[in-house]
Amino acid sequence: MRRITLGISTALGAAALATGALALAPTASAVDPTTATITADCGSFGSGSATLVATQDGTSATITLSSSAVKAPLDVPAGAVQSTLTLSKNGSGTTTFTGSSNPAIPTGSDVSTGPLTGTVAAGDVLEATSLKLVVFGFITVDCTATSAQSPGPFTF
Repeated sequence: MRRITLGISTALGAAALATGALALAPTASAVDPTTATITADCGSFGSGSATLVATQDGTSATITLSSSAVKAPLDVPAGAVQSTLTLSKNGSGTTTFTGSSNPAIPTGSDVSTGPLTGTVAAGDVLEATSLKLVVFGFITVDCTATSAQSPGPFTF
C-alpha cells in the first residue's frame, strides 16, 4: 500500500511541475517582419516615409509608428494624439489599431505614435493602408500609404 501511495504522490508532483512550467513558458506567437516601412501622403501636412514596428502577445498586437511625413507644428505633449492605423487584412478586409500613447513631440520633430493596439489571429496578414491622427482633439491629419510595406506585410 505504501508503494502505491508513493507512486501516486510522485506522479502528482510531476504533473504539478509540468503544469507550472507550461504556465510560465513564453507564448510561441510571433510576427514577421517586426519592422516595416511605407511611404505616405498626408496632404497639406506633407509626405514621406514611415517606420512601423509590430509586436505580438497571443491575440494582442501593437504597432508603433514614426514618420518623417508629418512634422509637429508646435510642441505636442505625451498622450495628445489619438491615432487610428488602418491595415488591409488577409487581402479582403481591414482592421484597425488605435491608441493615444504618443510620446512628447517637440516642434519640428517627426511625428511618433504608439503603441497602437489591435487584435490578431494566427495567420493574419496585415499591411498598412492609412493613418488618421487627431491632435488636441481638433487637428486632423489623414495619411494614405503610397507604397507597399517593405519588406512585406506583417504576418502574425
